[in-house]
Amino acid sequence: MRLISIGYGNMLAADRVVAVLGGVSAPTRRLVAEAREKGLLIDATCGRRTKSVVVTDSEHGVLSAVAPETIAARISMEEEEGNEE
Repeated sequence: MRLISIGYGNMLAADRVVAVLGGVSAPTRRLVAEAREKGLLIDATCGRRTKSVVVTDSEHGVLSAVAPETIAARISMEEEEGNEE
């Protein structure tokens, strides 16, 4: 299991990530509201502004204060390192 940093000491299993979304669109806000109602929302922003929402294969939504491009780059980097081994 490879972990990626999603900011402020929070880690996420890279192989469980389905999507990394920007946190400003109306559909993303709806997805966050639905996840919150179902108890499937994890807030990893540490009180900062939400910049991205990570959707996992267990249908959890993880709020992050790190830009989606940064998280995607970290996932890609982990995949490349895994292929070298």
